[in-house]
Amino acid sequence: MTNRPSQAGIRDDVGPIVLGGNVFGWTADRGNSFSALDAFVDGGGRMIDTADVYSAFVPGNVGGESEALIGEWLKARGRRDNVIIATKVGMLPGEGGQGLSPARILGAVEESLKRLNTDYIDLYYAHCDDADIGLEDVLETFDRLKNSGKVRAIAASNFSAARLAESLAVSDRKAVARYEAFQPHYNLIERDGFEAELRQLCIVEGLAVYPYFGLAGGFLTGKYRTMADLSGRARGGMVERHMTPAGLATLDVLDAIAREHEATPAQVALAWLRMQPGVTAPIASGTTAAQVEELLGSGQIRLSDEQLAQLDRAEL
Repeated sequence: MTNRPSQAGIRDDVGPIVLGGNVFGWTADRGNSFSALDAFVDGGGRMIDTADVYSAFVPGNVGGESEALIGEWLKARGRRDNVIIATKVGMLPGEGGQGLSPARILGAVEESLKRLNTDYIDLYYAHCDDADIGLEDVLETFDRLKNSGKVRAIAASNFSAARLAESLAVSDRKAVARYEAFQPHYNLIERDGFEAELRQLCIVEGLAVYPYFGLAGGFLTGKYRTMADLSGRARGGMVERHMTPAGLATLDVLDAIAREHEATPAQVALAWLRMQPGVTAPIASGTTAAQVEELLGSGQIRLSDEQLAQLDRAEL
């Protein structure tokens, strides 16, 4: 019998960051993807986050590229028992249709399992809400997967507070699988979407929280300071909206606090995120081993109350 990570580990034992797999098969080729994954696990990381749709948004890709690279790495390294694999369904059409229809979920999970070279997924996300499918149908399908052993726990991403609360109520009422984690878009300069209602809901309901875009598409690394810095960069379009006086002022504060800790702006930004109420661990992506090692280093930083306040004020 395989020694599988416990459900408690999904909440409490993931390390300072979750490694984002969105770059694998996009800005990280096979060699760099393997090096980044090796560095992550060797540095004490545990959870790897991906999705079936990564990276269908890249010209020439069809989706599944990230999962396939992770699956190749798992097979080559034999480290399945050392990691928690999170992937998602809902944004990539395919076998069974699209969205969160029961047929699509059942088809997609088989595709993901095959690409990942595994017989179970530790954390399976509804990648986005699907208003066309009844919540009971979605959750009963996830319950079926949990009972089969193909999925260890389920989670939600990109849900409104109202729909997430309704989903949790349905699970309780019907005694079916319940979302155990939530993945919001949340970082130092994009806060309202999570902090307004979702954060308190997640705290009250006991959901683990793994924010994505923890570095605002790379803006909070500090490597984008002028519009010229965006030229020819894969993430330029994501970062451009942050090139405002408030955004640049935030970088100045990050720089100052990073110097105090002999750290990098990215490490400070992730430390801030990790210390926010309700947050379990931020998701961050690295395309090289060196970048992943830097991201893991954020776990060594403990910001003071004054430093947290300075960062909170910077974006206002």
